[in-house]
Amino acid sequence: MSLQFCTNLDKNKLLIRKAIRQKVNDKLKEINSVEPKKKNNEFTEIKSDGGKSEETYSDENSPADFNKAIEASGLGLYNVILLFLAIVGQFASIFESSTMSYILPIAECDLQLTLNDKGVLNAVGYAGMMISAIFWGYLADTRGRRNILLYGYLADAACVFGSALSQNFIMLITFKFLGGLIVNGPAAVLFTYLVEMHGPKHSGIIIMIVGMITSTAMLALPLFAWAIFPQDWQFRLFDSLQINTWQIYLFVCGLPSLLSGLILFILPESPRFLMGQGRNEEALKSFRTIYYFNTRKPKDTYPIKSLIQELPDRKSNKDEAIFTVEPNTEAKHAKPKSRSFLEGLQQMKPLFHKPLLLMSLRCYTMQLCIFLGMNTIRLWLPQLFASTAEYEALHFGEDDVSSTMCTILEYSVNKTAETLTNHENICSEPINISIDMYMNNIIVSATGFFGYFFAGGIVRVLGAKRLLTYGLFLSGLLGFTLYFSVNSLMTLVVSSLFQTVTVVSVSSLMSAVVTLFPTQLRSVVVAACMMCGRLGALTGNLLFPIFVQIGCMPPFLMVSAALILAGALSIFVPNPSKVTSS
Repeated sequence: MSLQFCTNLDKNKLLIRKAIRQKVNDKLKEINSVEPKKKNNEFTEIKSDGGKSEETYSDENSPADFNKAIEASGLGLYNVILLFLAIVGQFASIFESSTMSYILPIAECDLQLTLNDKGVLNAVGYAGMMISAIFWGYLADTRGRRNILLYGYLADAACVFGSALSQNFIMLITFKFLGGLIVNGPAAVLFTYLVEMHGPKHSGIIIMIVGMITSTAMLALPLFAWAIFPQDWQFRLFDSLQINTWQIYLFVCGLPSLLSGLILFILPESPRFLMGQGRNEEALKSFRTIYYFNTRKPKDTYPIKSLIQELPDRKSNKDEAIFTVEPNTEAKHAKPKSRSFLEGLQQMKPLFHKPLLLMSLRCYTMQLCIFLGMNTIRLWLPQLFASTAEYEALHFGEDDVSSTMCTILEYSVNKTAETLTNHENICSEPINISIDMYMNNIIVSATGFFGYFFAGGIVRVLGAKRLLTYGLFLSGLLGFTLYFSVNSLMTLVVSSLFQTVTVVSVSSLMSAVVTLFPTQLRSVVVAACMMCGRLGALTGNLLFPIFVQIGCMPPFLMVSAALILAGALSIFVPNPSKVTSS
């Protein structure tokens, strides 16, 4: 019996041990099911079956850099608003520089324009842009992106609406100059603002979208003219201001500037700019606003609670100045040092010495020549097509009459002069522009759109160097071929090819500039190239009417010579594909 008792006792002990062991194992499983697995300031919830849950959380106490913070704000409604801002903002910039070319045939009688007046109206916007380039760049880097965009677009809208109310040439040219002076700021800052509002993975998409919007804006101008100019919209405003269709056209073209300014009232400052200024609290507010728009969640639920402090760290040798920004999580409240003007000039010193000096001068001259040729023809085409349509309608049915380019130019010059000397009789009837004028401009703009759309792909296939040289020589040949045009169809085909080839050439040159110059000098060189391009557009549009009055060949010889000179200079530009980027 005692033996049986001992045996039963041993069995009970074994059962108790198994029960205890089972409870311990169950408890360990329960602990493991909620134990966080920590790594690199992150933890992932572990399920009891060993799998991972769907949500991964970041350590909110760890300061985040810009890329991490913008990614945490998500994608959604805010990015849609930015896309709309990109559309109306880029439309505003293109409209400011190009609307004059479409109203010249319509406003000739109302403003009593001479041929030189027309050239000045085409050029005056570029004069304002060229003068204000450096000023706006300084303000954007010191005062912020949003303020430049907000007040710049609203001020530009005021200038465009002022031009729409213009009653004479002086009033119109004043508002157009002020518009060019003002719009250059937001036009330059818009692209920067858009890129800074997205992470690095979306920067390539932003570049493509802005390019497509630019081409669409150029196509929209003749479409608006087609819809508005044929209408009989004439009335007096406040019993003193005469309003005609061309003024309504200008008013409509000012709406994108107004919409851009209004949109920016709800958008925050660029957090990338604020972080670079050491204003992290304001940057966090911007990130929270973006997060709220995209997720519709309260701003205080934004997962990032602090940002890294970016401090300027200058490390330079005796003859160089390098400016770098590095993260520093230990000095969160340190005030960043500002970059001095002299240091900026010091960093630009290589541009004034070999080998960059000659290469930069070639690029500046090429950009000037390309814009001189491209924008001279582009901005005078509406006038040429209007004169062609009017001349062909006047001589309809006459077999011995041909609308050669020289004939059209001679007719346009004589018609403008006659309008001034016999204003009351010629301008007594409403101006009727043929539909061919609108269709021809729409076709030319459409071909330019497709050229811009495929420019990036063509550069990648053929190479920037080869495409640049061949394209410039071909565009120079096409520019001179316009002189030999015998009818409106040939003028349309040649001008369309000319516009497409020059657009691709501009893209090739800018692609080469970005590759050839060091990283710390690229922005300066690109800005200088754009300034020279505007100088070229200004010069070409002022010289074109002067040369037209001298003869038929000189204006096209000017355009052709400028583009061929650019092509010759491109031969001496290094091949970007063989240059190591830095």
